[in-house]
Amino acid sequence: MSPSDPAPHRDLCTDCGVSRMSDPKRCGRACQFIAPDYAASEIEVHGRARDPMRPDEVFFGPFRRMLRASMREPRPGAQWTGITSRIGERLLETGAVEAVLAVAPAAEDRWKPVPVLVTRAEDMAACRGMRMGFAPLLSLLEPARDRGFKRIAVIGIPCQIHALRALERELGFERIFVIGTPCSDNTTTERFHEFLALLSDAPETVSYLEFRADYRVEIRFDDGRRREIPFLQLPLSKLPGDFFPLTCRTCVDYTNVLADVTVGYMGGQGEQWLIVRNERGEELVALLGDEVRLTEPGSAGRRAGPVKGFLANVERAAGGLPLRTMPDWLRPIMGRIMPMLGPKGLEFARARLEMKAIETVLHLRRERPRRMRSMIPDHVWRLVKPYGLTPAKDETPRE
Repeated sequence: MSPSDPAPHRDLCTDCGVSRMSDPKRCGRACQFIAPDYAASEIEVHGRARDPMRPDEVFFGPFRRMLRASMREPRPGAQWTGITSRIGERLLETGAVEAVLAVAPAAEDRWKPVPVLVTRAEDMAACRGMRMGFAPLLSLLEPARDRGFKRIAVIGIPCQIHALRALERELGFERIFVIGTPCSDNTTTERFHEFLALLSDAPETVSYLEFRADYRVEIRFDDGRRREIPFLQLPLSKLPGDFFPLTCRTCVDYTNVLADVTVGYMGGQGEQWLIVRNERGEELVALLGDEVRLTEPGSAGRRAGPVKGFLANVERAAGGLPLRTMPDWLRPIMGRIMPMLGPKGLEFARARLEMKAIETVLHLRRERPRRMRSMIPDHVWRLVKPYGLTPAKDETPRE
């Protein structure tokens, strides 16, 4: 199947591309939303599972070190400073890989992701920036292998990387470097355009959108204008309840734990956040040399209050998006207070992981209760336990 063909129907599917491969039945053993075994996968990829003596690994998965990072010369068109695309460029420039699987914007829609097989370093520039939607990235694995490529890199979101790791051994590549980006609350490109229309009278001119760790959404326009909107003033109540599909409301891998290196923002406090997970991840960061500025991540504030408030909102919701019960007059005031008093750096990242874990439990209980025992790994239950959420007998894996 071509990446442009309609995806075959699958329950709880983000169209990672496996269903479009020569053996679509691989979905049964590769899909993150069927019966993931993160402990075994982490051992396979990183040589060990999460270490209970390192509390942050319960949140973020196995890692060697975490860094706050930024390119000394930010790349034009990048979502942040361009670390992810620059790693892809360096892999191709040095000959470490022969091809990079990534996504680029569709010709007709800058927000729609299209899978691409990049073989020239200069072509990685076209992959910079955020896309919103689902892209069957892994459908390019067999074409890459058929072209004789032995060493590749894959830049992907968690559901794509989970499936890649499940199939890695049978694909026959000599080496695969995996650069992961965090992902949460994805939606279709069409639905994303509905969201843009709520934010601007000229949504077609919006060129950039980012949910930042300072509790604001940054929007940029084609004419150079910028706008910042506090989270609490976003028009979420105007979105349909199924705006975010159930897959994204029940994802247990926000930080892309099976990547060699995760490149995100949550713990970066205005910069990017690197989670270097294994020796290959160290190789990828080393490729950047002195082009990248690296410091230790910070952490401040307390997450318990915001997480408890989030839990209450999700519990009150009839389904779909959390309810917003705050009076309109109070939103601008709280929008100014949150960046000052809310959790920051790694504490902000921990808060988001606990919120995602809460969403997973509550939405599955409401909409797919029979899937809980196969979809929810033990570390998610550990994240929600401090907030009074514990598994019922029929919600834990069978012995």
